[in-house]
Parts: sequence; structure tokens; C-alpha cells
Amino acid sequence: MSSKISPSHAMQERIEKGLHQALAIAESKTAPQNLQRALHHAVFPGGARIRPQLCLAVAAACGDDDPDLSIAAAGAIELLHCASLVHDDLPCFDNSMVRRGQPSVHAAFGERIAVLAGDALIVLAFQYMASCSMRSPLRLAPLLKTIAASVGAPHGIVSGQAWECESKVQLSQYQKEKTGSLFEAATAAGAQAAGADADTWKPLGEWLGEAYQVADDIRDVLADQATMGKPQGQDLTHDRPSSARDLGLVGAVQHFDELVYKAIHSIPSCKGEKMLRALVAKEAERLIPEAWFINTSRPLHHHATV
Repeated sequence: MSSKISPSHAMQERIEKGLHQALAIAESKTAPQNLQRALHHAVFPGGARIRPQLCLAVAAACGDDDPDLSIAAAGAIELLHCASLVHDDLPCFDNSMVRRGQPSVHAAFGERIAVLAGDALIVLAFQYMASCSMRSPLRLAPLLKTIAASVGAPHGIVSGQAWECESKVQLSQYQKEKTGSLFEAATAAGAQAAGADADTWKPLGEWLGEAYQVADDIRDVLADQATMGKPQGQDLTHDRPSSARDLGLVGAVQHFDELVYKAIHSIPSCKGEKMLRALVAKEAERLIPEAWFINTSRPLHHHATV
């Protein structure tokens, strides 16, 4: 049996190592220990880590001539995603007691520590990037601008969450901001970390991010808590915008497949094109397995042909 490590496994190891390095910045024996434990709890064990994977895959396709900066960008994006989940689970939003198959941060450490942990992860993301910019300092400012815009106002994930507090919301705008903005940042930041053009890579993140939110809406209806790692039926419980509700389950699945198709075909011609196409197709199958639709009245989609 070959002992060779696959590229995807090597990437995952690189991401986990980077996240541990980032959290080490916030560690101190003289700091509040509950907060430090909560930060670790929020980040490990991780989910699919698709955002940092996407960032590193684009960086690799663009040459990845500064791997310290690309892993910092990827890690920062994952830390910001984790922060959003900590806040999303709070009693004032979803009041979710479970995340990634374990107690949510507020369930494990209390609401006050959860708020502070989410805040600390946001700050830590930018601390980590700043600490890894020595080789390519001129790339740091554009990276910070890209990633910060994807999180804050007026069109980042904070605004996406805020739409849930409005009386009216356009579904596509809600999905683009709540989920798509950080995916778009992942592809753009991967390019910027490697000194390449961000705009060339933004469409991949935009289409994949929207597909991810549609998939989340579908999974909220079809998947159980064990599969999702969080409670089912949250969209209906909290009366949130949902593709499954607006388009119906059949329409939502068809829309998901269209978005995956657009994501795959937006990938520029490059040395990493084949790897990126495989990554998107694999993630699409993980999110909405074809097995869910076999021998049922629901439509069978075909990720292999997208």
C-alpha cells in the first residue's frame, strides 16, 4: 500500500496546522481560561473547511508563491466563519444547542463567553493575517479589504444575518450576503495571496456560495441532526428566507444544480482547473447526495454532468 499523502489530505493538514497556529496567538496562562477553551471549542473539530480549501486551491492555481500568506488568508476566513456560527447559535438568533455534533459554544460556556468568543475570533482572524505578511507586505492591504468587506456592512455576512431582522428581504440578496460573500472572499483572497487578479476568481466563489446556501435550505428539510451536526427545521421555526420554501423542494434542487454548473464553468483555464472542478463536484455531492433521491419521487440530479 502506498504511503503517499493525497493533495486533499495534505491541504486539510495544512489548514488544521494553520488554525492551531492562529489560536496560539490568543493563548496565555494569564488570560481568562474559559475564553481560551471556548475559542478552541468553536474552531475544533471543524466542519468541511470548504472555504479555506477553496482559498488554498485558488492560491495553488495562481502559483502560491507566498504559502505563509495564503494559509493566513485561508485560516482567517475559517476563523470568521466560525465566529459567525458562534453568534448564529446564540439565544437571540437560532438558540441552537448543538453545532458540528457537539454542544454549541453558548451551550457549553454560557451566553456571555459565547459573545466574547465570537468577537475574539473576528479580531484573531486579522491578527493572524498581519503576522504572516512579512514576505509580501504590499499584498496585505488588498487582502484585508477583501476579507473585511465580506464580513461587515453593507454586504457581508453581518448584513446577511441582519436581513433576518427586517420585515422584507429578497432571497437572492440574503443568500449572497449571508453565505456567498465569504465564499467570494475565499476565491478572491486566494488569488490575491498569490499576487493574482481577484476579479478573475470572484465568480467561482459567488456561484458556489449561493449554491451552498441553497443546499443548506434543502438540508434543513431533508437531513437529520446527525447528518447536519445541528438541529433540523430551523428555517421554518424562525421563519427565515429559504429556497426550499420559495421554490419548493424540486425547484430548490434544480436551482442548486444550476449554481454548481455555473461555479464549475466559471473556473478560469489554469494548471489547477481540473483539481478545482473536482473539488466543487465533490463538495456538491457531499452537500446533496444523489442517494437521497434514488427510489423516491424527488428528482435525481447529476453532479457528474454539471
